[in-house]
Amino acid sequence: MFLGLLFLDAHFRREASLSLISDRAAMVRKLQLTDLCLFTEARYTRHLSQADLHSPFQDYPMSAEHFPAGSLTRPPRQLKSAERGVRSGER
Repeated sequence: MFLGLLFLDAHFRREASLSLISDRAAMVRKLQLTDLCLFTEARYTRHLSQADLHSPFQDYPMSAEHFPAGSLTRPPRQLKSAERGVRSGER
C-alpha cells in the first residue's frame, strides 16, 4: 500500500511540475546552454567535461579534497586511460 502511495504522489508531482520543466527547457534553448551544472563549488566539479588532470589539486598534489562534491564523482574514463598510457610509455 505504501508503495502505491509513493507512485501516486510521484504522478501528482510530475503533473504539477510539467509546466516548470517546459519553461526550463525553453530557457535552455533560448540561452543555448550546453553543459549540465552538477555542483556549484569549484570549476572541476561544475563541468566534469572541462576538468583537467590537476585541477582538484590546486594547492599541491597531496592536498586534501576540500569540496564535498569531489568525493561524490569519479574521474572520467578518459583520464584513467590516459594515465595508463603514460605509465606504460605509450605517450
